[in-house]
This record gives sequence, C-alpha cells and structure tokens, in this order.
Amino acid sequence: MTKKEKERVQRVLATLDREYGTEYRCYLNYNEPWQLLIATILSAQCTDARVNLVTRDLFVKYPDLEAFAKADLEELEQDIRSTGFYHNKAKNIILCARRLITEYQGRLPSSIEDLTSLAGVGRKTANVIRGNIFHDPSIVVDTHVKRISNKLGFTKEKDPEKIEYDLMKVLPKDHWILYNIHIITLGRSLCTARNPKCEQCFLSADCPSYQVRNQG
Repeated sequence: MTKKEKERVQRVLATLDREYGTEYRCYLNYNEPWQLLIATILSAQCTDARVNLVTRDLFVKYPDLEAFAKADLEELEQDIRSTGFYHNKAKNIILCARRLITEYQGRLPSSIEDLTSLAGVGRKTANVIRGNIFHDPSIVVDTHVKRISNKLGFTKEKDPEKIEYDLMKVLPKDHWILYNIHIITLGRSLCTARNPKCEQCFLSADCPSYQVRNQG
C-alpha cells in the first residue's frame, strides 16, 4: 500500500470515529456468551432487529444451553421460524448446544478453529464471538462490510474470507472491531444497498466509488 493510500485509510477511519464514536457495541441483544452465539447463528440472512424480537422470548423459554440441547427439533423450528432458514438453524443450534456441553463444559471456546468446528458457525459468527466476548481483535465480514469495503477500495474480493484477510492488511488492528460497528451504521443510514445517499455521505471525498461515479 502506498503512502497516499495509507493516509486515505487513516482519514476514513478518523472520520468514522468522529461521526460514530469509538464505543464498542453489539447490535444483537444477549446476557450470556452462549446467547450471543445462538443469536448470531439466527442472524444469517436475517436482520438484527428481527433476531432480537425472536430471542426476547426464546431465551426465556430456553434459559440455558441444556434447554437448547434437549429441545424438540420441530418445536424449536417454529420458535425461530420468522428468522428464515429455520430448519438448518434449529438443527445447528441443538447440535451446537450439545457439543458445547459435552466437549467444552458449557463454555464457548476462544479460538477460531474451535468455534468454526461447531455446527452452524462460520468465520463471521466466530469473529463476532471473538470480538465481543473475548475482545480479541477480529474482522467481521457481513453484507455491509463486504459491499462498502469494495466501494472504499479496501478490497476487490467478493469472497468473505478473502475480504477479511485484505482488511487485516489494510486496517490497523485497533480498528478491526470498530470498523465493523461503524460500517454497519453507515450501511444502514447512508450507504444503503439500494439507494445510497452519496451526496450526504461524509466519506464521499475519500470514496473511489463516488469519485468514479462523478467524473466528468
């Protein structure tokens, strides 16, 4: 990366910090670490707002991992139906709960290798856990991060894992978690997928996608 590019990255991050602050926050509601794991599994192809509506009652009905491990599959499917892909999600949640109990004494493992060995847990979910529970600098590549990182020219990749590795090279480690929080906020408010408000965006001066669009 050239000196000019490094300076642009620093300007983007400093602007995001100024606009959105530097407080770590999670958009999924949870009290226990295992609840965040289940909520993140449910969040695949589903909004955080919908997941939070579902887990509000779900975590009352199933108050611990043992309850999920013993859950009736068809009943759990109906409990989480509105999150979509409920057949696979229900099966994975039950398998995940059982394995956490039998192999990890009911505690979440911290390594990405152990986390991704659990049913229904990919790198995105594992990095959510590593960042929020273990405070281990991690980059979460969701739809917002994938789309906006390409617009910002931080990556040209489409595969989430390749994007993750590109961002690890581009971003300073102290912003790995913050970047995801900021980009989700940006993606929901200004840089939306269908109708991005580029003229209102505070990053337009440092956004290659905007510059190309407005040439000439």
